[in-house]
Amino acid sequence: MFDNLHIIAHLIATALASFFALDSLVHLFAPGFLSRVYREGGYSKSFLYAAATVAAITAGLLLVPQTRIWGGILGAMILFSITTSLLFRERYVLAIPIMALLAAIPPAMA
Repeated sequence: MFDNLHIIAHLIATALASFFALDSLVHLFAPGFLSRVYREGGYSKSFLYAAATVAAITAGLLLVPQTRIWGGILGAMILFSITTSLLFRERYVLAIPIMALLAAIPPAMA
């Protein structure tokens, strides 16, 4: 029974790590729409690289079982800040998938 839970937790953590790795690459290469959104939000170009670095660290921490809790904490902080930012700007529909990812973090820590 417990082995199945650990397998499911590992799969969820791997999926979350994949999401954060992809997010890191998107922020690193910063397509035009993303650069425009950050610029309109008042963020500098260097914030994209900082976000890419933090997302890459999160992905790495989530992949290693011994550091998964730290990856979950860092990932939860990232996703919570994105959610609150979207809700503050009244972009409720965009916040739904981020909240779903946030809800996936506790099962990944099992």
